[in-house]
Amino acid sequence: MTGGATWRSRLSVPWVVAVVSAILLAIVVMAVLAPLVSPADPARQTLIARLRPPGYVANGFVYRFGTDELGRDLLSRVIWGARASLVVALLSVAVSLSVGALLGMVAAWKRGWIEIVVMRLVDIMLSIPAILLAVLTVAVLGPGFGKLIIVLGLTRWPRYTRVAYAQTLQVASLPYIKAAELGGAGSLRILSRHVLPNIAGPLLVVATAEFGLMILFEAGLSFLGLGIQPPQPSWGSIMSSGRQYVERAWWITLFPGAFLFLLVLSVNVLGDWLRDRLDPRSRNR
Repeated sequence: MTGGATWRSRLSVPWVVAVVSAILLAIVVMAVLAPLVSPADPARQTLIARLRPPGYVANGFVYRFGTDELGRDLLSRVIWGARASLVVALLSVAVSLSVGALLGMVAAWKRGWIEIVVMRLVDIMLSIPAILLAVLTVAVLGPGFGKLIIVLGLTRWPRYTRVAYAQTLQVASLPYIKAAELGGAGSLRILSRHVLPNIAGPLLVVATAEFGLMILFEAGLSFLGLGIQPPQPSWGSIMSSGRQYVERAWWITLFPGAFLFLLVLSVNVLGDWLRDRLDPRSRNR
């Protein structure tokens, strides 16, 4: 029975990965092609059609997800909100990955006082809850699309720094690294040509986990009014505006919340699968 259960569990993994990959691909395509697939202008208000349920028809136009408190087409706002969430998450991960990987590699390579300063700074940053740090920073700098990306990127770099630091310490002791040093290669060339390609796998695993977290952070900050500002649609801001109408217009919070759930679930499942493929210890287990 144990062998059969193990065989079935291994067989089910590609099926699950295929399903979540299809969901993620569909959301990404929807976000990229938002100007083409959006049935209406997400900012167009029709006050006589406010708070209409899904399937409402007016002047030959079908509001498939219903309308919000200002009579805007909810489907169009959800589609454009997907673009906002994905762009913020992608750019935030790029910022935090770049900063964290660079600091981690430099700290492990140079050692000495640079290592002490960087790693103590990492400890300080990790001792502060990330969402609290993000809220305080946005409250000081003010909300906005670009500021949100910078804030999220600069609050999540310590995880990459720790991984890059540990991996660089291992790679730096390998024979081909010593050979490159003896051959006269500079630190920049060694780190970029030899170290970074060998630590990219673990950093990619962290990035996939952080991608889903960044989506949640963006939605949470937008829900609190500290993220993407109206009239630009965001899943968090849509749910925030719909919470006061949840009893009479449940669809305003349901649809963006469902898309948010599916997107984060897909990213997390793919991240776990990628970790198992890249980590020999997980694959053996």
